[in-house]
Amino acid sequence: MTDVLYLHPENPQARFVRQAVAAMQKGAVIAYPTDSCYAFGWCLEDKVSMERVARLRGVDKHHHYTLVCRNLAEIAKYARVDNWQYRLLKLGTPGPFTFILEATKEVPRRLMHEKRRTIGIRVPDHPVTTLLLEILGEPMMSSTLMLPGDEYPINDPTEIADRLDGQIDLVLDNGPCGLEPTTVIDLVGGVSVVRLGKGDPHRLGIEA
Repeated sequence: MTDVLYLHPENPQARFVRQAVAAMQKGAVIAYPTDSCYAFGWCLEDKVSMERVARLRGVDKHHHYTLVCRNLAEIAKYARVDNWQYRLLKLGTPGPFTFILEATKEVPRRLMHEKRRTIGIRVPDHPVTTLLLEILGEPMMSSTLMLPGDEYPINDPTEIADRLDGQIDLVLDNGPCGLEPTTVIDLVGGVSVVRLGKGDPHRLGIEA
């Protein structure tokens, strides 16, 4: 059975978020809100949880998972960032953007794109995510909470709990969330918009 923790919309209760972090550290997959839409979350080193999410999402080994970081300084440990890339990251973080960058050796190979050795990096602007990362003390892995056959991510935590009952461990219910996933910007070898989502590329000086 999937547990649900009900959070205050603006000031999420730290005790509930600590419960979620403790569960993740024991191998849980959670659903949590972001500044774009709800997402799956799990610990960086947890291979079993990643495989669970891959099955739920219906994705293969070429799928780009996202490493959710607390800030720009943390990104540099997990991705190679040149000066021109850093300037774009600074414009887009925190915010509803995912940046594809070359991964460093700190990133387990199973989390990288198999051929490109890249990783999606993101710094969300949401109180629940900020508190999650603060308590966890390290980045967490994430993937949009969108199921096979669905046109949009699931934005209602009650529906998430119902449809995924017993398939994920915990839902952090912060009320309905957005329907748009992040805008994905590939910064390897140039700049290209891979997916247009909630983030406006013009904020980064990029034409969509």
